[in-house]
Amino acid sequence: MADKGNLWEDLRRQARQLENEIDLKLVSFSKLGTTYSSHRNYESDSAPLLDKTNSEHMFDTMAMEISQLLSKLTEVNDRMVEYTQNISNSSPSAALLHTLQRHRDILQDYSHEFQKITANIASLREREDLLGSVRRDINSYKNSGLNRRSDLYLKENEHIRNSERLVDEQINIAIATKENLQSQGRLLTSITHKINTYTNRFPVINSLVQRIHFRRRRDSIIVALVIAVCIILLILYAFH
Repeated sequence: MADKGNLWEDLRRQARQLENEIDLKLVSFSKLGTTYSSHRNYESDSAPLLDKTNSEHMFDTMAMEISQLLSKLTEVNDRMVEYTQNISNSSPSAALLHTLQRHRDILQDYSHEFQKITANIASLREREDLLGSVRRDINSYKNSGLNRRSDLYLKENEHIRNSERLVDEQINIAIATKENLQSQGRLLTSITHKINTYTNRFPVINSLVQRIHFRRRRDSIIVALVIAVCIILLILYAFH
């Protein structure tokens, strides 16, 4: 009976030790869940990747440690159940059964709390990954929009430069044409001046030129009168 009593006390001591460790781990695990999102910043490309990796590694490591402690506590509780079942001389006392039930309730509460925190962090992970993906898509769209606007500005600037170059070419052509016309004008003025000089020097030639012009005008007038008379005769003939 003394050995059995020592075994029960040893099991209870192991159970309390495991429960204390699990309780401390769950508190730290819960705090990790509340601060998990602060280490995951997807809005900036300069966010420290090492912090994200460490946070995820801490989560996985702590979850594995708590899971192992819960497994050990489950084994201890199972051994406590076996102890109560193997008492042959007398049935387990109410205090013994109450102690066993209390340890089993604590195990159940810790298991539920661990599952709840794990589910919350997993949900937070999925939400942060989704938000990070959306933010990256938005940033990518903004960057592509900026690049597209920059391309449009560059093309518009190139069009303006081409227009300026065409305007300069047209201005150069107009200046060259003006200079050519001025040169031709000066040449015609020089020719006219020379003709007038020769005409003044030779009055006979001047008189001959005037007579030629007079005869041309007279012949033109005669031809015009003849054409007019013919047209009038054709009209009269047509009416008769």
